[in-house]
Formats: sequence, C-alpha cells, structure tokens
Amino acid sequence: MSKRMSDDQEFTEQDLKDLNVELKVGVLGTVSPQGLPHLTLLSSIQPCAPHTLVWGQFTEGLSKQYVLQNPKTGFVIVSLGKEVWQGKAILREKRKDGPEYDNYNNMKMFRYNAYFGVHTVYYMDLIELHGRQALPMRKVISSAVATILARALGKKHKKTPAMNAWTQALLNKVDNLKFLGYVDQDSYPRVFPVVQLQALDAAHLIFSPGAYGDEIRAIPQGTQVAMLGMSFDMEDVVTRGTYLGIRCVGGIKCGVLQVDWVYNPMPPVPGQVYPSLGLHEVLI
Repeated sequence: MSKRMSDDQEFTEQDLKDLNVELKVGVLGTVSPQGLPHLTLLSSIQPCAPHTLVWGQFTEGLSKQYVLQNPKTGFVIVSLGKEVWQGKAILREKRKDGPEYDNYNNMKMFRYNAYFGVHTVYYMDLIELHGRQALPMRKVISSAVATILARALGKKHKKTPAMNAWTQALLNKVDNLKFLGYVDQDSYPRVFPVVQLQALDAAHLIFSPGAYGDEIRAIPQGTQVAMLGMSFDMEDVVTRGTYLGIRCVGGIKCGVLQVDWVYNPMPPVPGQVYPSLGLHEVLI
C-alpha cells in the first residue's frame, strides 16, 4: 500500500492538545511473523505532529517485538470524553532521547514511579486517519443489551476451555472496554471498539453488530481476529481466533469469534495462557 491518508488528512492542533494527556485509552494493532493480528493496550500513544504518532515503551511484550519485524500498525484512541480516533501508521524510528522522551517522563505516571519510566519512544508516520468521532453510546448500549440476551439464550459449548473464569468475567462486565483487530487486505491491522462484546462460553466471543456494524460486517468469514478486553483497573487480556461470521445466537444475530489463543499482557510477566506452554526448566 502506498503512503496515503484518507478521510481526515492529519491530526489537528486541537487533536494534538487534547491527546497529550495521560488519561486516555490507546490500542495498537501489530502483525506477528505468522501474519496474525495482535493488540496491545498503550495509553501513551498520541500524535506529536499532524502526520506523526508516538508511543512510549516502559514494559516488554510481543507488540514491541512484532513492530520491529513488521512496521505496519493500526490504532484506536478513546478519550475520556468518549471520542474516538482510528487509523493506520507505519513505524519510522525509535529513540531514547528527544522532546517526546522528556514529555513522557515528566508525566506524573512516570515521573513519580520508582520502578519504571519510558525508556524508548517509537515514531510512526500516519497512513490513514478517521478522526474525532463520538462513541455511539445509544447503539453501544442497545447492542450490549442484545449481546447479553444472546449470551443468556445461546447454546454453550464446553469442548475447548480456552478462556478461564477470570477472563470471561472481565469480558462480561458491561462497562469494560473491548476492541477487535484483524489484518486487512492491504496487510495493515484494522482496529475498532466493540464494547458490546461478551463471552458466550469458554471458547466463543459474541457481539451484536448494532454498534460498529459496518466494521464488523467488513471482516471476512474465516479471518483470524484478535480481541483486547480491559478494565479501568488496568487489567487486560488478549485473545485470538477464527471469525465465524454473523450467526444467530439464541435467536439474535451476533458476530461470533471462536477463540483458540489467550495471552496475558500484564506485567510483571506477560505471556501465553492458552494453549498452555507447560512447565519448563529455569536456570538460575
């Protein structure tokens, strides 16, 4: 894909001001060496210029490995005012100094933290932007009600225990945030909110297409899709699996994701949860 931007051509001066804050939600989509989507919670992601995004690294994880191997990314940012920015960007460089490095480490979250600060700043060139759209709360609420009803009425499958009870409880809490991401036809991740998402059982996620329906219907059946769910206590989980399309669940139309991989992205030790990697020897 050539470097071009669509819809909004750049971040505005007001965007730069409003997103230079600690309290926001950012999600970065990356691509694994196998071509699979991966999602990471990054509250530090923000524009620093009309055509440039930055984010600061202070922990380790798969996304930091993946973005160095494949610089194509997708992102979504949600402000506390429930405004959404979505788009795609490509990694240009990383630095361990500069004004953005200083800006991050002067924020309260890092300035007064005795254990870690931002040690690397990643710079990305903007490829595509869909900027400052209100989160459609009426549609989100009605879609959440429909999804909860489908979860109550839908047939449960017990063959694959991919998601444990903690993961299901996190995803079924209606005021937690959830996001979907997949690699689209131009090989960039596409990421968008699906707050209405629920865990039908230990192996399936469902979501009414009443909110972000165009984005949901654009996912090809059989595509590998990643999901990130998070609470405002900064608990989060990432799953991945096969998108089965829009089906009737308990008599209600829902997108269905069959989960076959679960990842714990939380420090101090992020890692794969399902399938289990088993025990291995640790040399001290």
